[in-house]
Amino acid sequence: MIRVLVVDDSATARALLVEVLRADPEIQVVGEAKDGLEGVELTQKLKPDLVTMDVRMPRLDGFAATKEIMISTPTPIVIVTASLETREVEVAMQALRAGALVAVRKPSGPGSPTFEEDARKLVATVKTMAQVKVVRQWRPAARPDPAARRAVPRALARKPVVAIATSTGGPGALQRVLSQLPGDFPAPILVVQHNTPGFMTGLVSWLDGGCDLVVKVAEQGEALQPHTVYLAPDERHLGITGLSTVLLSDAPPVGGFRPAGTFLFESVARAVGPAVVAVILTGMGEDGVAGLRAVRLAGGQTIAQDEESSVVWGMPGVAVAAGLADLVLPLEAIPARLISRMKDSE
Repeated sequence: MIRVLVVDDSATARALLVEVLRADPEIQVVGEAKDGLEGVELTQKLKPDLVTMDVRMPRLDGFAATKEIMISTPTPIVIVTASLETREVEVAMQALRAGALVAVRKPSGPGSPTFEEDARKLVATVKTMAQVKVVRQWRPAARPDPAARRAVPRALARKPVVAIATSTGGPGALQRVLSQLPGDFPAPILVVQHNTPGFMTGLVSWLDGGCDLVVKVAEQGEALQPHTVYLAPDERHLGITGLSTVLLSDAPPVGGFRPAGTFLFESVARAVGPAVVAVILTGMGEDGVAGLRAVRLAGGQTIAQDEESSVVWGMPGVAVAAGLADLVLPLEAIPARLISRMKDSE
């Protein structure tokens, strides 16, 4: 039985969530909290297996409540939001940075045409994420001075390319890596982040505001530029062409994913060969692992996040077990390695 605490300031929304969750015989709702502060207190008192967390709440919002729970009583947290407006999604992304596992859409009511699918997704997510061993969070370190933000891009001319694949725990991991890279980082960075559709715009806005690089959703055919991070859009594979332009594809899912880390890694391996650095970060499953093999065969370098710093050591763990990681590094060491690799290639 999975014991769940529901945190939402709307009595109507709480009742709906409780009804959806209790309909599954493997889930027991052990408590309800009307705001983030009460959610923190009940998590400490009830020790649930998982917390569903609203975003906008009085006294303590979903981000602040998540941060406190992950510091005081580390517990799997699923962000459940009714809005996909940029500001709402940015708060949800902050919560993921603070240690929440994933964000999903809140079921809007039995009369909604998407209710059944949203309810099914919520229940499936709760049952999956309740099994995750979460990592205790600590007070965030101060951000570097952003004085050098937004250096003027220059032509790529077959310079190195960084490709990153991540899933569960990825938003927070990406923020930590990107925030430690300088504004004049000399390579483009392409990212596949498994995400609930509709959250990409908010994720991009949040990442862009927290680093000295330019962060954007990739557009078909645009020329790759240094100092720029390109995220795969919803439901499209991301890759690059031999002319160093963005390739977006509607090809079938790879291993159940679109966008897929494996598609990205295989694409950059074909395009730039030994100039690629492929990074596989925290995430459930094994997406990207097959693509790392193509990077290795092309002479590129592969980096996997270590187990201790991963929210879920699925994707990087499989890569390490398969012998496809040249380096296994804690998250905080990856930016320095990327910077060093760029200097080596000059």
